[in-house]
Amino acid sequence: MKSKKIFLINLFVLSGGWFCFLFSQSPEQADNVNSCVSCHLEMGDELAVPVTGMEQDVHDRLGLSCVSCHGGDPKAGLDGDLEAAMDPAKGYIGIPERSAIPQLCAKCHSEPNYMRQFNPRVSTDQFARYKTSVHGQRLQRGDTKVATCIDCHGVHGIRNAKDARSSVYPPNIVKTCGKCHADSEYMKDYGVATDQVELYSTSVHGKALLEKGDQGAPVCNDCHGNHGASPPGAPSVAFVCGQCHLNNSELFIKSPHKMAFDDMDLPECEACHGNHAIEHPTDEMIGAGEQSMCIDCHEDGSKGFETAVTIRREIDSLKGKIHFADSLVSVAERAGMQVSEAKFQLNDADDALIKSRTIIHSLSVDQIKESTGEGIKLTDAATKAGWEALDELQFRRKGLAISIILISILALGLYLKIKEIDKKYPFKTEGE
Repeated sequence: MKSKKIFLINLFVLSGGWFCFLFSQSPEQADNVNSCVSCHLEMGDELAVPVTGMEQDVHDRLGLSCVSCHGGDPKAGLDGDLEAAMDPAKGYIGIPERSAIPQLCAKCHSEPNYMRQFNPRVSTDQFARYKTSVHGQRLQRGDTKVATCIDCHGVHGIRNAKDARSSVYPPNIVKTCGKCHADSEYMKDYGVATDQVELYSTSVHGKALLEKGDQGAPVCNDCHGNHGASPPGAPSVAFVCGQCHLNNSELFIKSPHKMAFDDMDLPECEACHGNHAIEHPTDEMIGAGEQSMCIDCHEDGSKGFETAVTIRREIDSLKGKIHFADSLVSVAERAGMQVSEAKFQLNDADDALIKSRTIIHSLSVDQIKESTGEGIKLTDAATKAGWEALDELQFRRKGLAISIILISILALGLYLKIKEIDKKYPFKTEGE
């Protein structure tokens, strides 16, 4: 009797579990498991790759399946009727044409109400942007070599962009874009350089991202865009760079260079700093030295030339004063003197130097002098504090020397007095 009850309980639990398993799945998941997946796994080899790839796919995790993209009737496949399962009349498209891939992805990704159920903040204008891009425009003209959604995001096994294994995760984007843009054979018909990845890797941005792991450093899509990828036009370069370098951009836009660069159709920031191989800027880039960018356009004796020379002189003057004050204060600090206030002043002077280097983009000598002047006042105060500390150190040393001499004289006098007393009153032992 007892064993019969246990049997009935187990049967009820197993039945309930099977019932829950069936009805906990969406219809698409159930169809996927019972037809497309089982059939492709059974055939193996290349036909099984999509199934194994989908195991980590963001779409699979959100409940979508094969039929969501490829169409067809998975239910018909349960009876082994493959023709009915892959009937075009039932929406089956098989492997989509490359030219149709953006529209296929947009079927979901351009529907705000549909996408909102997965991510309320997700953008749904990717397809509209893609059609404005160089890739999208060429695709519309029949060029199927250009990048589509799957070339950047993958096919089966697409991961969330925040996943470090995703092909569009920031440190991976350079490699993703480089699949085409670093392939000289693939790009030969487009007249586009293929050394961008190599140059970027040597740049200040590339080193920050690829060597130091700084994900705040810009990659390809930060400057060119992603779905609307296009080379920035000359007048918009400052705005592109200004996404990160806001102060520099605003100063440049108000400077005399802005109008001049627009008239000559020069690419603003890029004209001095370059694009993919941007190096860390140095003070040598300003002025009239061999490494100066100014002399590329401004001849000796011109107003621009004189402005560059003056700006460089102001920067060098502040740098020199900071260096001298820092050396002076460091000597005093190593000697044990209290120079904390002077060190704070030097930190503020360094900030003034950094600010002055930014103000260079305004090309305003008055603004530069005002900024460097603030720094010079601070360095002068720090220098004064350093000298005062060293003077006090010398005073202490002289005082110590005098004290040592006086103590030595006192000790010598005491010694002589003791000797005199010993002679006058010699010490006698017992029995003498």
